[in-house]
Amino acid sequence: MSHTLAPAAFGAALSAARDAAGAQHYPQATLYVVATPIGNLADITLRVLHVLQLADVVACEDTRHTQGLLRAYGIDRPGAQLLAVHQHNEAEAAQMVVARLAQGQRVAYVSDAGTPGVSDPGARLVAVAREAGHRVLPLPGASSVTTLLGAAGLVAAPGDESSAFVFAGFLPSKAGERDAAVQALAAEPRSVVLLEAPHRIEALARALAVLGERRVTIGRELTKQFEEIATVEARALPEWFAAGRDRARGEFALALHPVAARADDGAEADRVLRLLLAEGLPVKGAVRLTAEITGASRNALYDAAIRIRNA
Repeated sequence: MSHTLAPAAFGAALSAARDAAGAQHYPQATLYVVATPIGNLADITLRVLHVLQLADVVACEDTRHTQGLLRAYGIDRPGAQLLAVHQHNEAEAAQMVVARLAQGQRVAYVSDAGTPGVSDPGARLVAVAREAGHRVLPLPGASSVTTLLGAAGLVAAPGDESSAFVFAGFLPSKAGERDAAVQALAAEPRSVVLLEAPHRIEALARALAVLGERRVTIGRELTKQFEEIATVEARALPEWFAAGRDRARGEFALALHPVAARADDGAEADRVLRLLLAEGLPVKGAVRLTAEITGASRNALYDAAIRIRNA
């Protein structure tokens, strides 16, 4: 995360946070799951700034990283108010957080970047807090997943099945397991969002190349100064990374585009739909069965069924 802005730059933001969010209710004995920027410090919400000042303790993936983040915003907290909760100690540290909650404290949890619990620690902590009877209050914000999907143009109209996506996160680091995971993704017709670290991105690119003509949108250093977004065919991924000296640097999110429908798929779906309607099935039943048989979009099939019935 870039800490290029001076803390004074956020003085007005802290004041605005108090004015905009201060009047809201922030219950005690509550775990606040707090999203932080994935790169650009300005992508912080006013409510998050207010809660980071209000909380009795800030649980975090990396105390040094979070201390730097807080100071960048002009929030000064002593080290005793920062509690490390990361993937290696989450089970044990969660009990420490629950003990704080039992005392009536407000605990804010942040990962190093983005939304906690999304390929980051936090899910186990939330589960333990809920099981102990404490409230969990989410504070939404930046996410590399939704950021990339928006830039890739893969989320279409509501109800359009082609807009559905799968979040796969980080694939296995071992080559054999990673290749097996890619083979499984080859059979997934929906969009798939992946995350990867810089030291493994070129190996992932080589593994994904077997997907051939399937398009992939690469998001490198999203929201940061050297952000780069490109869409290429999977088979061209290794060459894309090799074409620039800095292309393998930074944090990555990748989106596999949905599998393109074959030219004859529409004709087959239309044939099946007409047969089912001719047998007297109601429109909804014919559409449902045709979708299950052919994999075609239910919305498109429904429109086609209405046209067939009207004709």
